[in-house]
Amino acid sequence: MTDADALKEKAALASITASALLTLGKLVAGLFSGSLALISEAGHGLLDTGATILTYFAIRASGKPADEEHHYGHGKVEAVAALAETGLLIVLAIYVMVEAMRRLFGHAAEPVDASWPVFAVLVVSIVVDLVRWRSLSAIAEETKSDALAADALHFSSDLVASVCVLLGLAASRFGYQQGDALAAIGVSVFIGIAGYRLGRRTIDTLVDAAPKGLADQIRSSVGAVTGVVNVESVRLRPAGPQVLGEVGIMVPRSMPLERVSGVKQEVAAAIAVVAPEANVTITANPIALDDESALELVLLIAARRRLAIHHVTVQEINGVKAVSLDLELDGRMTLGQAHEIASSLEEAIEAELGPGVEVETHVEPLEIAELSGRDATTDKAAAIKAVLIEAAREGGVISDVHHVRVRETSNGLVVNYHCRADQALSVDQVHDAVDALDRRARRADSSISRIVGHAEPVKG
Repeated sequence: MTDADALKEKAALASITASALLTLGKLVAGLFSGSLALISEAGHGLLDTGATILTYFAIRASGKPADEEHHYGHGKVEAVAALAETGLLIVLAIYVMVEAMRRLFGHAAEPVDASWPVFAVLVVSIVVDLVRWRSLSAIAEETKSDALAADALHFSSDLVASVCVLLGLAASRFGYQQGDALAAIGVSVFIGIAGYRLGRRTIDTLVDAAPKGLADQIRSSVGAVTGVVNVESVRLRPAGPQVLGEVGIMVPRSMPLERVSGVKQEVAAAIAVVAPEANVTITANPIALDDESALELVLLIAARRRLAIHHVTVQEINGVKAVSLDLELDGRMTLGQAHEIASSLEEAIEAELGPGVEVETHVEPLEIAELSGRDATTDKAAAIKAVLIEAAREGGVISDVHHVRVRETSNGLVVNYHCRADQALSVDQVHDAVDALDRRARRADSSISRIVGHAEPVKG
C-alpha cells in the first residue's frame, strides 16, 4: 500500500466515525424537537454515513494494482462509488422537498420545540463539517481521489444545510412556525446542488472526459521541445489519481533514430513538469519537411535500407536532377546480387525525387570481417611518420602530425594519424590537404592499403 492510499483510508475511517456520531445526534435532537429540517438532516447524515463506508471500500479497491482484467488499474472504482452517492443525494433531496411542501401547504405548521440541546447539536455539526470539509478537500487534492472529493463536497453541503436548519429553528423559536419547513426546503435545495455537482464530476470521469485545460497545457509544453515539428494529437482520460493518455508528435523523417528517442524522452520530461500525475504513451511519426534537400533525401533512403553510401553528388542540369554516389557492399557478393541492390536503391531515389531524375551508383567492396593484425616495426612507423611530417611542411596547411599508428594486416598496412589545421578553414580545404598527405605516404610505401588522417583545430 502506498503512502497516498494509507492517507486516503485513514481519512475515510475518520469520516465514517464523524458521520455516524453526528447522524445519531441530529436524529435524537430532531425527534426530541419535532423539527422536519433536523430530521431531514439526520436522514442526510445517515446516507452520508453509508456513503463514507462505500467510499472506504472503494478507496481500498482502487489502490489495487493492474491485473489481467483491469489493465489500467482500479482507479475508476472511486468514481463508481461517487456515482452511487450522487443517486442517494438526489433521492434524499426529492423526499425532503416533498415532505416540506406537504407541511408548508398541506397542513397547519407542526409545532417545533427548539430547545438549547437542539441548537448545541447543530453548532457542533457545523464545526465538525467545517473541519471535515477543509481536511478532506486538501487530502483529495493531494491524492487525486474522486471518492474523497465526493465526501468533501457532501460535507460542504452539510455545512450550509446545517446553517439553514439553525436559522429555521431560530425562526420557529421566535414564533414563525413555517420557518422549519422553509429551512427543510433550503436543505433539499443544497442537497440537490451537491448531488448535481458531484454527478457531473463523476460522469466526466466515467466517460473519460479530459481534465479541463490540461490538454492545451501539454500541447503547448510539448510543442516547445526542440525537434518536435508538430503536436499531432493529445488524448487524455482520468483514471483515479492518474491521468492516462497518448501524445502523438511529428518529427523530421531525416532525424536519426537515436535522436528520435532523445526527443521522446525530452517530451516526457516536459509533460512531467505541467502534469506530474499524467502517464502517457508518446508516439513519434516522421514527416517530410518542405526544406528537405535532395542530398538529405538520398541519405535518408539509403539509411532506411541500411546501405552505406558516400561521395553523394547532386547536380541540376537543364532542369533535371542528376545524382551519383558510391555504394559499399559486401566484397564477397556476386555482381548479380550487387546490381539488384543498386538498382533497387536507384529506383527508390527516382521515386522520391520525381520522374526524369538521373541516378548512377558506383559499387565498392565493403570490408565485412574484422582484420587481425599487429603493430608494425618501430622503423616502419618512424619512416611513414617522417613522410607525413615532410608532406605537411611542404603543403603549408597541415601541421603537428602526431599519434601515428601503423599496423600490419593481411590486406596491407593500415595507418592512422592525427594532425592540426586552422579552425577557420573549410572542410573542403582541410580534406584536400589531408588527401595530399595520404597520397604522398602511399607513393612512399606502396604496401599501405588504408590511411586515415584525423584533423583537429590548432590549439589557441
